[in-house]
Amino acid sequence: MKIALAQIEIAGGSTEKNVDRAVAAIEDAAGDGADLVVLPELFNVGYFAFDSYAREAEGVKGDTLTRVRRVADDSDVAVLAGSIVEDLEASDDSGVAVPTTEGLANTAAFFDREGRRRAVYRKHHLFGYDSAESRLLEPGQALPTVDFGGFTIGITTCYDLRFPELYRRLVEKGVTMALVPSAWPYPRVEHWKLFGRARAVENQLFVAAANGVGTFDDAELLGRSTVYDPWGTTLASAADDPALVTASVDPVRVERVREEFPALEDRRTDWR
Repeated sequence: MKIALAQIEIAGGSTEKNVDRAVAAIEDAAGDGADLVVLPELFNVGYFAFDSYAREAEGVKGDTLTRVRRVADDSDVAVLAGSIVEDLEASDDSGVAVPTTEGLANTAAFFDREGRRRAVYRKHHLFGYDSAESRLLEPGQALPTVDFGGFTIGITTCYDLRFPELYRRLVEKGVTMALVPSAWPYPRVEHWKLFGRARAVENQLFVAAANGVGTFDDAELLGRSTVYDPWGTTLASAADDPALVTASVDPVRVERVREEFPALEDRRTDWR
């Protein structure tokens, strides 16, 4: 399976322009033979555009994800639209399961080649330090998986990378590839490189982390979207310019690594 990470430039609050860039990246990736395209965190509004969250929020059947669904179908490619600011009340009114019937969430949606929505993931770990994210958004509760291309795919978002127990839960659910839409900023470059590789190595799965690029009033996204294999080897990566990061991934690789080095079988859970 060929995966493409769409490292697009994201302008704060410029939703139409950002979605246009995302759609163009999906079309380019599909034209290059990609089977799955991953978009960055809050690709439509921009993570650090906090003042735009309430104004630009929409349900999972709103305009942004409708455009993504249509381009997935038209281009015959699966897409992780990761993510948008979701209006939970609007989603609930559309019959979509929500953790609470009001408020906002940081929400990613997986669409298959026919544009069918297969999973909705709401970011579990909201950035601390009294950040705007933790004040403005509601945390997710569900941890869905999707079977696609021979993989069982799990979804996490950006700050979730710092919480290894979440990835252990994914392994327990049979996940063999984790997709991580992100909006990781400078200066934490070494953390970005460390956590993606560590989650791949310790869980013996593929990790595909799609970051954005772009400058906001008080932050700059560092790009460096990367695909890691289950041994922690970098298969493909980028610098901090807009790019399509592509790699061929094979579920058999997960099976072989887990058979040759069965560390997960040695895990103990009987601590006192």
